[in-house]
Amino acid sequence: MEQLHALARAAGLQREWTDVEGRCQTVSDAALAAVLQALGHDAQSERQIARSLAALQERRAALPAMLVADCGATLSLPFVPRRAEATGEDGITRPLVSDGPHLIAPDAPGYYDLALDGRTAKLAVAPAHCPLPAQGRRRPWGVSVQIPALRADQTTAFGTFVELAKTAQALGSAGADALAINPVHALFPGHGTGYSPYSPSSRLFLNGALADPVLVGLPGFPPEAGEPLIDWATALPQRLAQLRAVFAALDPDRRAAMTASDDPMLRRHALFDALDCHFRPMGAHGWRDWPAAFHDPAGEAAARFAADHPDEVAFHIFVQDLTRQGLEAAGAAARDAGMAIGLIGDLAVGVDPSGSDAWSLRHTMLDGLTIGAPPDPLGPLGQNWSITGFSPDGLRESGYAPWIAMIRAGLAAGGGLRIDHAFGLARLWVIPAGAATQDGAYLSYPFDDLVRLATLEAHRAGGLVIAEDLGTAPHGFTAAVTERRMLGMQVLWFERAADHGFVGAQDYTPLSAAMSGTHDTVTVAGWWRGRDLDWAERLGRLPPGMTRAEADAIREWDRGLLWSTLDHHAERPAPDDTDPVVDAAIAHLARTPSCLALVSLEDLIGLDEQPNLPGTVDTHPNWRRRLDAPISRLLADARVEQRCATLTHIRAQDA
Repeated sequence: MEQLHALARAAGLQREWTDVEGRCQTVSDAALAAVLQALGHDAQSERQIARSLAALQERRAALPAMLVADCGATLSLPFVPRRAEATGEDGITRPLVSDGPHLIAPDAPGYYDLALDGRTAKLAVAPAHCPLPAQGRRRPWGVSVQIPALRADQTTAFGTFVELAKTAQALGSAGADALAINPVHALFPGHGTGYSPYSPSSRLFLNGALADPVLVGLPGFPPEAGEPLIDWATALPQRLAQLRAVFAALDPDRRAAMTASDDPMLRRHALFDALDCHFRPMGAHGWRDWPAAFHDPAGEAAARFAADHPDEVAFHIFVQDLTRQGLEAAGAAARDAGMAIGLIGDLAVGVDPSGSDAWSLRHTMLDGLTIGAPPDPLGPLGQNWSITGFSPDGLRESGYAPWIAMIRAGLAAGGGLRIDHAFGLARLWVIPAGAATQDGAYLSYPFDDLVRLATLEAHRAGGLVIAEDLGTAPHGFTAAVTERRMLGMQVLWFERAADHGFVGAQDYTPLSAAMSGTHDTVTVAGWWRGRDLDWAERLGRLPPGMTRAEADAIREWDRGLLWSTLDHHAERPAPDDTDPVVDAAIAHLARTPSCLALVSLEDLIGLDEQPNLPGTVDTHPNWRRRLDAPISRLLADARVEQRCATLTHIRAQDA
């Protein structure tokens, strides 16, 4: 099967990989063939494999749609040009120095149009580094929040950008420099079951349910019941109806202003949402369940629907405009409150295969493959996240245009962007449709190009980049992102030494975000109290063969390890005395040399419960928890005020 292995290598598939325990694993030939077939490379016979390999090599030998380089670096071309010119975004054309098949990239970062002996291509030139948070009077600190959980003065079914803006004002006044938010990508409109922010319909557009007309000077939504757990099945259809009512009440001039757009991708997304609202009552979930004639976004059926339903398409454009203005208002509120960084957005690793991006950008997306994680000791069968993403060949052939647009959309929050599962810049575990998760393979991505493009876009936006790097990094990943000054994530629970003790604050890396937790981890109070063990016992998720008593004994030992790191003097608190532990954990993070410290809002106010429990769907209230009170009242609590003061004082003291 030498030819099959050669084709797999050429297509970027890794036949061998190393698991979390350091053992070498080999992908079966059958799995390689299935993934290759899904990538569009016929591999059912030796003749097919030979043809596929030849076609792939021919494509890779051609001039790419976009070349990506560092400022002043040498570029390699597939031919020797007699004349090379680059036209910058300023409209000025400059000759480029060439030496055989090599070009010297311009010194200034940006995008250029290349002309090479009559051939054309795009050129992206990246600066050396991403922007970093200013480290002036003190090292910055911030809070991470789940927007739907927020409350303000008015009773609502879930938090929106209004609550986000008020939270930014309150935390800015309390001394915070940054507010890290959950992904605000577009979900399916009014769909009450697909509400995870990490399984969006589109990463190019926004979640219209988070919009609030108050932020653009329009009458607000009526008061709603604000229950402790969000009832998404009721709340999302109701919010869509409320948005329709706001749209219907617009005067003609306001309506024209909020629906005028010549952005073809926005109009295509609005058409998708209109079609989704049309077909969903018939039982369709996304475009794969629509009649075949509507599978082509540029086809006659889709165009006819848009022509026959102009008001419906206009409504969804209005929702995007309203949401965009709301996010901008929340970002402005953060800056006006004195936040040095402001909002930090969050980029999900993929999208729903039946959603807007997978319909609008089919030529650039994986098809017949979903993304997940290979088997490991915590998940012997592996994980299938039931999402998809861009294909490496699709990115290259499109000149990275949709990927650049996605990064820009993520950075629109203002202060920066966290890239979830940033290892996906280098490789993703892909699983053929209908196959077991363990029958997938790692697919390599054009890592160097993607890192350079992310750096360039961060530079243009003036925003920092946090690369979520939890787990076993692909070879070369850490060195590359560190060189670009992307911040790694150092989460309290995972910072443990070889003897299993917790790492001291002084041993955190300066080029990192020190964090009390993530949306997927237990809170400090919950860990100390053993709330995560309660859930594990209830759901049958304790390690095989371990009793609850044994788990409790391990936790008691770990409490001692954590407390010995957090406080060398005070007596260790009892398991139900969580406030001193939260205080000490926040002070510990404040003392780290990390250039940004992030405390989850759940930890800042000392909650037991976490927003999401990975591996569960409806047995844990994922993404449904609301705060008990408006943010202003929560921050007025003396203990919370002291935690904010501790962060501000220590971060200034140790700057």
